Parts: sequence; C-alpha cells; structure tokens
Amino acid sequence: MSLIPFLLFAFVASITPGPTNILVLSNSQHFGVKNTVPAILSGCLAASLIVLISGAGAGEMLRHYPLIRQVMSWVGMLWLSWMSWQLFSAPAANVSVKSHSRFTPRAAALLQIVNPKTWMLALAVVSLFAPASSHPMRDIALMAFCFLVISIACLLCWAWLGKAVNRVFRTTVAMVRFQRLMALCLFISAWAGMLA
Repeated sequence: MSLIPFLLFAFVASITPGPTNILVLSNSQHFGVKNTVPAILSGCLAASLIVLISGAGAGEMLRHYPLIRQVMSWVGMLWLSWMSWQLFSAPAANVSVKSHSRFTPRAAALLQIVNPKTWMLALAVVSLFAPASSHPMRDIALMAFCFLVISIACLLCWAWLGKAVNRVFRTTVAMVRFQRLMALCLFISAWAGMLA
C-alpha cells in the first residue's frame, strides 16, 4: 500500500467544501465548536466505516445495482435541499437565538450513508490504494483509520472557521447574508453531486 498518496487524497477529500463541511461550519457558527464535535465524530466514523465496508466488498453493490445508487442519490439530495432551505429561511431574529436546526450526530452519520459520493470515494480508496496488497483487509483497516483521523482534523478546521464567522460578521444582517450564502452553497453541492 502506498500511504503518502493516500494521505494526500484523504486530506483533499476531507478539506474541500462539501455538504458535511458546510453543515459543520453552520452548526459551529450557531452552537459552537464543542457542540459540533459529536456530529464531526459521527460523520467521520460513518465515512471511515464505509471505507472498511467497501473494502469488504459491499461497495461493489453500488457498481452492479445502479438503481440502489440512484435512490441513495435522490434521498441524499432531497434531504440536503431541505436542510439548505431550513438554513436559508431562518429569520434574522433566530441567528442569535439557538433555534437553528442542529446538525446532530445521527444526521451526520446518515448523510454519509445515503451519500453515494461517499461510497464512490470509499470504492476509489480501496481500488486505487490497496488493489494488490498481500494483506488487503489489514491495509484497508489502516486506510479507514487514517481517513478517520484526517477527516476529523479537517472538519475541526471547518468548525473553527464557523466560530470565526461570528467574530467577522457582527451584525444580524451580515450574519443572515452569510447564512444564506452557506445555504446556497449546500444546495448547489447537493444538486451538483446529483448531476455529476
């Protein structure tokens, strides 16, 4: 197994903006980093388990049964669209009050499970970085663990960015504009994943 290229791949996959990153940022903006950590851990653990499960062969199912992949895509896209609407439509008064929809650990894990992009990423990890290993399950378990550590670190960066947003956008109007921009980014990332 080639570990350095895999670590770079895991870092890029985890740090680049996507639905989970945007929801982590928004959640930490409203509830703080400490209250966002459970969602981060849950989402990262679910994604790492998907890498492990894909290595055990379940990822192949998505290749052979496109209908399952399609259903997962639609469920994930509709759910993310609903979450982006919740974020976009929160009134100005609710930005400072803790009434914003929370990104729960359960929601973070479910997002990974219904997101076919996570499964395809896991399948790419298994096929690209551990295809000819003499100990494939050991190497896949190591990759899943490394992916877990890297993704936690990257999502913590997004959570800290969410906390910094509160210092940068001090007025309610500025905060709502930022919140709506994040909602649009979430909506676009959901539909872009569907149309890709």
